[in-house]
Amino acid sequence: MHMADALVSPAVGGTFWVVTAGLVAHACKRVRTDLDDWKVPLMGVLGAFIFAAQMINFTIPGTGSSGHLGGGLILAILIGPHAAFLVMASVLAVQALFFGDGGLLAFGCNVFNMGVFPCFLAYPLLYRKIAGRHPESRRILFAAIVAALVASQLGALAVVLQTAASGLAELPVGPFLLFMQPIHLAVGLVEGLATAAVVTSVWKARPEVFIREAPSPALGKFSVSKLVWSFLLAAAFTGGILSWFVSSQPDALEWSVTRTTGGDMPTAPEGPVHPSLSHLQKSTIILPDYDFPRSKASLPPETSHGALTPVHAGASLAGLIGGGIVLFLTAGIGLFLKKRRKTP
Repeated sequence: MHMADALVSPAVGGTFWVVTAGLVAHACKRVRTDLDDWKVPLMGVLGAFIFAAQMINFTIPGTGSSGHLGGGLILAILIGPHAAFLVMASVLAVQALFFGDGGLLAFGCNVFNMGVFPCFLAYPLLYRKIAGRHPESRRILFAAIVAALVASQLGALAVVLQTAASGLAELPVGPFLLFMQPIHLAVGLVEGLATAAVVTSVWKARPEVFIREAPSPALGKFSVSKLVWSFLLAAAFTGGILSWFVSSQPDALEWSVTRTTGGDMPTAPEGPVHPSLSHLQKSTIILPDYDFPRSKASLPPETSHGALTPVHAGASLAGLIGGGIVLFLTAGIGLFLKKRRKTP
């Protein structure tokens, strides 16, 4: 659900930049207050894992489209909503700056859509209430599916409202909604299943991670080294190997846009903002679309047809480099906030 700059006006993009900046400041304040030592390395490896997981597009049968995990709900369950929001913002920033995934003007919208709904709404209001204080596998599964479906639907609705507020005549609200909401039900279902699988595994291995009620000092210092290494290996495997095999179909947002417009992507509104940000973004991208720069003519014929197609080694490099950047960025944020907490 990474929005491109062409889908938002400067007014809408700027507004959500301000909103997102305020939420980041609030999250930093909360994390600085209750950050446990074990969360710092977990923030890093989970950020790398979510970055890698978002590279994997899965085909949605019978639609001609694909989806990918968001990961906000996984993050909120494992490290709490505020730390999760900071990690999600970091992942999206790295994707936009270094891989051209999501626009710079639309960055605030993307962080809001993929961070606020799973972290601050679906997790505390749905997942925690359904899973309870002492969850087991079936309750985790049900809670994850319900929370992921609601977060996905709210995120899709927000995209429609943001494009409407931007005045995009090519994307009328009614038809756009008819494509966006149903396709994101499928995306939300897969998100819920994946979330349940990850959370259940962690719950069985380290149930201490899920303790939220006790004050931070009472949690004690327990080793999460095995958990950290598990997510680090999962991130490397996902970004370095599984990224070879992704769906060649357009993602759910792009599919919905082209279905609504009849096949064309909207053009960016006239003015200096969009060209300037586009030029800035191009100057920071190292591996566009998670691969080596190349023309479409150089792609093998099956790339535009097969559901699962092996791609070039650029995907592995992008997965490993991007995951590494996110790891050091998110762990660095955690260390910085931890130091600020201890400094008088």
